[in-house]
Amino acid sequence: MISLGKLFGKYTGVLRRLKAVYVINNWLNRNHLLHNKALYKKYGLKRNILLPLGSHLFQPNPLGHPWLDQGEALKKMQEHVGYKQFSPSIQQELKRFVEDGYMILKGFYKPEEVTQHNREIELLLDQKKVDFNYTGRKIMESYKYSDYIDEHFFRNPRLIQLLNFVMGKEVIPFHTINFIKGSEQRAHSDFIHMSTFPQGHLIAAWTALEEVSPDNGTLFFYPKSHRLPYLSTQDYPSGNTKWLIGKDSNKRFEDKIEEVIQKNHLEKKIFQGNKGDVFVWHANLIHGGSPIEKPGSSRKSMVAHYFTKEVICFHEISQRPALIQPKV
Repeated sequence: MISLGKLFGKYTGVLRRLKAVYVINNWLNRNHLLHNKALYKKYGLKRNILLPLGSHLFQPNPLGHPWLDQGEALKKMQEHVGYKQFSPSIQQELKRFVEDGYMILKGFYKPEEVTQHNREIELLLDQKKVDFNYTGRKIMESYKYSDYIDEHFFRNPRLIQLLNFVMGKEVIPFHTINFIKGSEQRAHSDFIHMSTFPQGHLIAAWTALEEVSPDNGTLFFYPKSHRLPYLSTQDYPSGNTKWLIGKDSNKRFEDKIEEVIQKNHLEKKIFQGNKGDVFVWHANLIHGGSPIEKPGSSRKSMVAHYFTKEVICFHEISQRPALIQPKV
């Protein structure tokens, strides 16, 4: 695939803001956008599949939200035959997902599986098949270069089965991000970065690849924040124009999230995971990375994101249709 991914891997200049650049990239990768023709027609969107895409182009469609975001979700879930196939501990976590927007899967991966995952990342870095992107923290799409990570983590059958049930339809593995150190990222929700229409058809699974503590930067999150309205670039001064993506759009979004937290008096919690634990969160759950209290500490982890089938997938903050990229 021809892509701007490598060019933009470490690039932070003005090209990242030009919408025309992404249109060119869409054309170069048009075979991976052709599925949108049928989806645009299905949802009444009269637009060329190569053009910028954002929430402002859609009419609200609450009936299209995932089943666990709709009325009487907890009752419907507990009555579903699929629910009864899960262990009592997973059933409890499913209830928590409906009520609070997240699940914790303790000891989901064995220690030896995690050790092998970490070896794979070290090898990929040594072979220069992957590298940190412009943030200096993120290693993008390791699954493309490691069969082990792809099959045992990204497409883990037990995890996929659970996510399919939660979302009410089959999920599409989208991408992975590996970290060696904690992200220290401000509070945000994933919808602004990986968006869907109808809303909510994204889910994330974060895996602790070593013990997580305040020393190396815990995850933090705000239970029940997934029930708040989704924020788009129309809900804060993004700086977007017809031709440009706002220069400080992400910072302004995070500023807006802070306002939402204060306005709704949300309670902050932290997750101190053990090696092999998985933290699953809702597309609209507000979360982030705590400061690293012990400088130099590592916090190896991987987050994987999954869209669902038969919805329009895009990136609200950069106004791009999502490219579902194959494994190399």
